[in-house]
Amino acid sequence: MRYYSEISTPIGPITIISDGRALTHVTLRPAHEAVRGTKWHDDDVLLADARAQLAAYFAGELRTFSLPLAPTGSAFQKRVWNALSRIPFGETRSYGAVAESLGLPPGSARAVGAANRTNPIAIIVPCHRVIGADGTLTGYAGGLERKRFLLEHEAAVHGVARQMELGITG
Repeated sequence: MRYYSEISTPIGPITIISDGRALTHVTLRPAHEAVRGTKWHDDDVLLADARAQLAAYFAGELRTFSLPLAPTGSAFQKRVWNALSRIPFGETRSYGAVAESLGLPPGSARAVGAANRTNPIAIIVPCHRVIGADGTLTGYAGGLERKRFLLEHEAAVHGVARQMELGITG
């Protein structure tokens, strides 16, 4: 069975998809564009949890997702997506740094970028946290304005949390 749900977010509609056991897609498109064909069912328990976690993320109340994931991709793509999931909330890495963390040879940043572009589980697998080596925002399937919003949102939440840790108020 395939299930879907559309949620409204500050960056527009997001469609989440599950196979009933795990989340398979988080796409920055409305359901009428993301879901084609007739063998779809509207919602399931897993998607309710995903909706709640995404709402908490956008409210600044959640920094780490805890959902079962089942993205479809090559072994290399899955390695890259796993590395993306280890980039801490509120931080960024360059494509080259991700390649290096995977033990790939110099010059592998483009291969990491190609895998990053095919990430089927946006936001939860945080491909938006990968930037150019010079610190510039580069390609994002949802558009650079959404990438900028996500990074600014995380920086703001991270900054507030850090201030609270240090006892800074105001």
